[in-house]
This record gives sequence, C-alpha cells and structure tokens, in this order.
Amino acid sequence: MCHRVIMEFAKLHGLGNDFLVARVGETGGLPRSLTLLARQLCDRHCGIGADGIIFYQPTLGDLEAEVSALIYNADGSRAEMSGNGLRCLAALLHKSGQQSSPALRIRTVSGIKTYVLQGREGKVYTFESSMGHPITDPQRVPSRLAPGPEPLLSFPLSVASEKIAVSLCSMGNPHCSTFWPDVKTAPLEVLGPLLEKHEGFPNHTNVEFIQVLDRNRIRVRFWERGVGRTLASGTGSSAAAVAAILNNLVDSPVTVETDLGNMLVRWKFGEDLFLTGPAEFIFSGVYEESESSEAP
Repeated sequence: MCHRVIMEFAKLHGLGNDFLVARVGETGGLPRSLTLLARQLCDRHCGIGADGIIFYQPTLGDLEAEVSALIYNADGSRAEMSGNGLRCLAALLHKSGQQSSPALRIRTVSGIKTYVLQGREGKVYTFESSMGHPITDPQRVPSRLAPGPEPLLSFPLSVASEKIAVSLCSMGNPHCSTFWPDVKTAPLEVLGPLLEKHEGFPNHTNVEFIQVLDRNRIRVRFWERGVGRTLASGTGSSAAAVAAILNNLVDSPVTVETDLGNMLVRWKFGEDLFLTGPAEFIFSGVYEESESSEAP
C-alpha cells in the first residue's frame, strides 16, 4: 500500500496539557479539512494523541505578528485561544531556530498575543505571555445568564437540580469558574460536561474548579470545551485567577497550582493579563497517510 508524507509535526506540553504543532501552507497542502485532521491526529487510541493541535504559518508582510495560528480541540472544534497551546508553538519556533528574538507575536482569531522567552532549561522553555484584557461583560463572554455589563460573580446557576455558584469571563474563549473547599473532591467529571454544554453558554464554555489556598495562591482543575479533563490550561489558569481576584479571594500576582506544576498570573482590572508558564518539547515526527484511506 502506498503512503505519502502529509506533514511534519512536533508534540509539546504545558504542564501536561499536550499539543501537536504543525506548519501548514506547504506545497501539496493537506488531504482533508483541518477539522477532520485534528480529530484524527489528537485521538489517543488511533492517532498521535493530544488535547489539541496548533496549525501555524509565517505571516509574511505582516508588521504586527511573526506567525498566525489556528487552534483546534481534540474533537475537531475550533478554539479561539489557547494559552498553553500558543506557548508550545512559541517553544517549538525557538527550538527549531525559526524564532531568534525573545518576543514572539502570534496572530489568532482573538487577537495578537505576545510571548516573551524568560528562560530555557533543556527541553523546557518558560514564557511570559500577554493574554489581553479579560472580558467580564456576560454578554460578550458570551452567555445568556445576565444582560451585563457588570461582571457576573457567584451567580447561582441551575445545573442538574442543583445551584452552582459560577463566575464568568472570557480570555478570548469563554470560561466558567467555580470554587470548592477541596478540588480533589470536586465533581469535575459530572459537572464539567454539564456546565460546558449548559444552555446559558451559546458557544459552550471551559470550566475551572478552584480551591483558594491563600491570598496569592490557588489550586485549579480543568474541564476544557471540546476536550474534557486536562491537566492544565493557560486560559483556564488566567480565568481562574480573574474570578478569584474579582471575588476578592486573592490578590495579584496569583500562583496557580496544577497537577504537574505552577503558572503565575499578574492582573489589574482594566489592564492586560500576563501569564508565565513552561512548555516542554516531547518529540517530533512525520505524519503519513495511505492514499487509499478515507476520512473518518
């Protein structure tokens, strides 16, 4: 059976939140829609396996950004933004020599995001990223829960005959944050999918389960839209810190503890949010496809 090389890729992770990164726009193109390709490659049993995939290409002639990126979740759905995913892209560009300047500007559908290299230790690259202004107007998150423009904090949302206190914001993608005495016992697997697809969120939502440890530290578990449970999330860590600050539970800067390590969030209301965290290179490879294979 004849095979053809479709593309080269790399796999990286940000504290266990893993991504495939691949350049698109090369001669020959791709064999199918990016949606189907993302779904196939991210499959953990029949594909490479990842929480998402970042397709990128240089932005020749663009004075505002060096590269542009399209972000796909594991289920093939588009994501507006991924803090960890773009950090993985930035790490790959530095590792491969495609980026030499410490500051990298990435164009996304939610705007231009800047990633500044803070240091490198082996295969681990640490970046501080400008995540933009958190959106706290409920209608712009978007949600159907309140008319806005005031932030929606500790709102009693009806979920499966219960009332769950939720706080909303957007980091370019929608987030719903909840607080718990101990995130280890929080019902993530039950409430995660129910909140993700709640009718109050027209574009569905990411969900954070947050435990406040002290005035500058929180512990978070994540349920990501189009993926499910993830070990970490860049936009989720940012949204969790925003929710904790707006509920007057913590002060900036906020250390966000995840299962495999920490990120740091700096934010003042009305200003850009800055997120610092690592990205680690795992391996690279070549994706081949049988010429007789069909799209799933």
